Amino acid sequence: MAAVNGTPSSGDWPNRYFHVDQILDKPGPRTDPAFSAGPVVKDFLRNQCKILVIGAGGLGCEILANLALTGFKDIHVIDMDTIDISNLNRQFLFRPRDVGKPKANVAAEFVMKRVPGVKVTPYFGKIQDKGEDYYMQFQLVICGLDSVEARRWINATLFQMVDDDNPESTKPLIDGGTEGFRGQARVIIPNMTSCYECSLDMLNKPTAFPICTIANTPRLPEHCIEWASVLEWPRVHGDKKMDTDDPEHIGWLYEVALNRAKNFKIEGVTWSLTQGVVKNIIPAIASTNAIIAASCCNEAFKFATSSAAFLNNYFMMIGTDGVYSYTFEHQRRDDCPVCGGEELAVEIGKEWTVERLIEMLVERQNIQIKKPSLSSANGTKHIYFQAPPQLEAATRPNLEKKVFDLVGDAGDILVTSHSLPFSLNLRVSYV
Repeated sequence: MAAVNGTPSSGDWPNRYFHVDQILDKPGPRTDPAFSAGPVVKDFLRNQCKILVIGAGGLGCEILANLALTGFKDIHVIDMDTIDISNLNRQFLFRPRDVGKPKANVAAEFVMKRVPGVKVTPYFGKIQDKGEDYYMQFQLVICGLDSVEARRWINATLFQMVDDDNPESTKPLIDGGTEGFRGQARVIIPNMTSCYECSLDMLNKPTAFPICTIANTPRLPEHCIEWASVLEWPRVHGDKKMDTDDPEHIGWLYEVALNRAKNFKIEGVTWSLTQGVVKNIIPAIASTNAIIAASCCNEAFKFATSSAAFLNNYFMMIGTDGVYSYTFEHQRRDDCPVCGGEELAVEIGKEWTVERLIEMLVERQNIQIKKPSLSSANGTKHIYFQAPPQLEAATRPNLEKKVFDLVGDAGDILVTSHSLPFSLNLRVSYV
């Protein structure tokens, strides 16, 4: 590889990137005007560009390998999960001996051993553990997540980081997602394109149950399982974190949910259903992961080198009947709480109870706030809080009260949730 001053970078050998260099040595018909062919762009890609991969599962393994082989040499990866035996059929960086180990650590070690000269820095933990200073160091962020909640968090965090006086504070987010034979890749540029929050109404309706139903009148086996995980676990175990990958924790939830189901004469609580409810299991297929990961890494390469125009801004693939793909520009939502301002206007009836308002926040496609807590806009009055258990019990009677009686004509309500890194100001009007 011809690097700056004609000297190969550390760990490289002549012609290592021969095929990639065909793109970087000279401009093409679709090259960005900012493209500077030759040693400079190669040096940035291989020696200066720092990229973050969030998730080291099915998508993440493919993304890490693609980036390393494309020429990215300073890669960081975050994942909070450990390797399960069920991962081995599609997460090809892992082996049976790795079961139980952190995904991020094993994936980083494997890539560095297989691709000389590449440095992969792992972090075993949550993305929420890191602050803005951590994310500010990267030129690009790629998500290979299976969690809507985590995607919403990183999306909002990157938007909040933007400083109009500092162009480097704008961090492009490349998001990939798969579900069976379907997948999507998209490019999100803060304050330029639509954000992840803008497209919530495109997602499948999330499975969520009102707290009063699971606490008082369960009708489905899922209600009993949700009760065990949401209410009983914190009551019995306090601050101890539930590990949905721990068979003992799943076993405890199963037994507790089964006993509750028997008390209410509900059938259908099984081990597999318990695991499916608490982990929100989505099927994954290796070939879909490979295609979507390739699309994400292609966009990362284009961003790092300006060798071609990046995706504008949403690519989807459906492989259920043949292979169909479609690219379109997803528009920004004017009422998006992330990129359109943090105030959201809603219309409700004067007879609406707090419980009904919460159900609307959970079920409405363009809001989807998981387990929202409500207070007055100035934060002085607790309307309903999901946690801690003592505060939930104290505010539970408000669920049956009318919203109008609690907040009046002003109608400003502060909505918080552990799934969002911001507080949403809800401007309620009555019809």
